[in-house]
Amino acid sequence: MKNGTESFVSSFHWPFAGSFGFNTDILATNPINLSVVLGVLIFFGKGVLSDLLDNRKLRILNTIRNSEELQGGAIERLEKARARLWKVEMEADQFRVNGYSEIEREKLNLINSTSKTLEQLENYKNETIHFEQQRAINQVRQRVFQQALQGALGTLNSCLNKELHLRTISANIGMFGALKEITD
Repeated sequence: MKNGTESFVSSFHWPFAGSFGFNTDILATNPINLSVVLGVLIFFGKGVLSDLLDNRKLRILNTIRNSEELQGGAIERLEKARARLWKVEMEADQFRVNGYSEIEREKLNLINSTSKTLEQLENYKNETIHFEQQRAINQVRQRVFQQALQGALGTLNSCLNKELHLRTISANIGMFGALKEITD
């Protein structure tokens, strides 16, 4: 330990007054050198450093001001976008409501139209059925009448002889003559 202390004490060795040389004692020379360098820097660099700091401060302030302006513009655009969004949402709701009511109206119109068409078709069907029934009845009547007439003619032809035939003709002529006298 004594060697460590001696080397420390010997490191504070000062050169003689008349000589010039380098002091290799780091602990003794550093504070002096640093104070000289700092003094020179402060004396000569004070203006430069002040200008640099002022320029930096101005740039920072300009950047902050520009950022605030951009923020204000962004907030304004955001508010405009929100207003447009609100307007578009209101229009969409209105379209939706109008669309639903239009769909309901069209649905009711379609139901009514279809109902009327079905009613007309039912009426046409009933008229067609009635017409076909009347036609079938008429055909059956004509057929029955023709068969009855043929049966009556057949019966008359088989029962009628010449003398009965002449008497029937005479009786009919007599009836027509009597009718003519009544009308004259």
